[in-house]
Amino acid sequence: MAALAVLCILYVKRRKRAHIRGLRGDYSNYMRSGTDVGYGPMYTIGSLSIFPYQELQQATNFFDENNLLGGGGFGVVYLGNLVDGRSVAVKRLYQESSRTLEQFMNEVQILSSLCHPNLVRLYGCTCLQSPMLLLVYEFVPNGTLSDHLHGSRRTLTGLPWATRLNIAIETAQALAYLHSIHPPIIHRDVKSSNILLDEHFRAKVADFGLSRLVPVNVSHITTSPQGTAGYVDPVYHECFQLTEKSDVYSLGVVLVEIISAKVAVDIMRNRNEISLAKMATDKIRRGVLDELVDPDLKMGRNHEVKVTVAAVADLAFELLAIERDFRPTMKEVVARLTEIKKMLRESTESSNSTSSTSISSVTSVQENWRGVAPD
Repeated sequence: MAALAVLCILYVKRRKRAHIRGLRGDYSNYMRSGTDVGYGPMYTIGSLSIFPYQELQQATNFFDENNLLGGGGFGVVYLGNLVDGRSVAVKRLYQESSRTLEQFMNEVQILSSLCHPNLVRLYGCTCLQSPMLLLVYEFVPNGTLSDHLHGSRRTLTGLPWATRLNIAIETAQALAYLHSIHPPIIHRDVKSSNILLDEHFRAKVADFGLSRLVPVNVSHITTSPQGTAGYVDPVYHECFQLTEKSDVYSLGVVLVEIISAKVAVDIMRNRNEISLAKMATDKIRRGVLDELVDPDLKMGRNHEVKVTVAAVADLAFELLAIERDFRPTMKEVVARLTEIKKMLRESTESSNSTSSTSISSVTSVQENWRGVAPD
């Protein structure tokens, strides 16, 4: 039995090494179109640069902990300064494995072909022969949405409601773009910590390591569930069926975070409220939105904020519907959020003349979702 166990271990290790070699071969084929440009980036593929490892090592001051920006499931991110003067975010992936290589290739292949003002830009990466796998992104200096809602950058007064609404719209626009291109891309890890903010609080959706291209003429992708607890579409989690509506569900959780400033999962909350999505749908269904909304929004003192927060909450309720067919498309989400922003602007300019119209709009939305309430 012991000999058999040893043979099994050797077989698994051999298969793993073969898989990694195969991934390296795929990556090499993908990168073969690069051209040597001498000093600085070694290769360029379209707008994507292949950086010498030594340059990125120096740019981050040899990965000094003082330059550490954050970390995640696949690696840690450092602030770097390139020789051309650009500030960049350098992601150093964890110890090489087949999964790490897949994530590395995924980000390179997907982000090198995308261009949208609300998607983080990938400047380049290292080659596979480097001592470490590194990805180089534009530096977005103002932290993440999560930081500002309930993290290290949260202030005593919180983010203004108009700023939160703009971030919601820009995030939805980025995801609508991903879903509209050919072939569509499902992000698969939409969450507040993957929404970066620049100095003007413009949103940049980041982290495409788990993203998937959708094959032509299929209704869904069958794949093992991946993502972050609290944000994963329950249909995807239970049935292994990934669709664009999975991103819609995740954005619904983000919208609830935006209006509540609560984290997606908190084991310190009551048992039935550990999941923010479950808590929110229950409170919205029962008409006790004031128990959910962030007190910093001062909803009770500002009629315009009260009306538009309620409208966003009703939209989030639809996004979190258990039945996927009841969820709107991301394009429809953009349109709805844009209309709510217009409602806020008009109400602020002339609250007396538009408040009754705003209330009737919210009432109409509430009547619509009462028939499709999540279980």
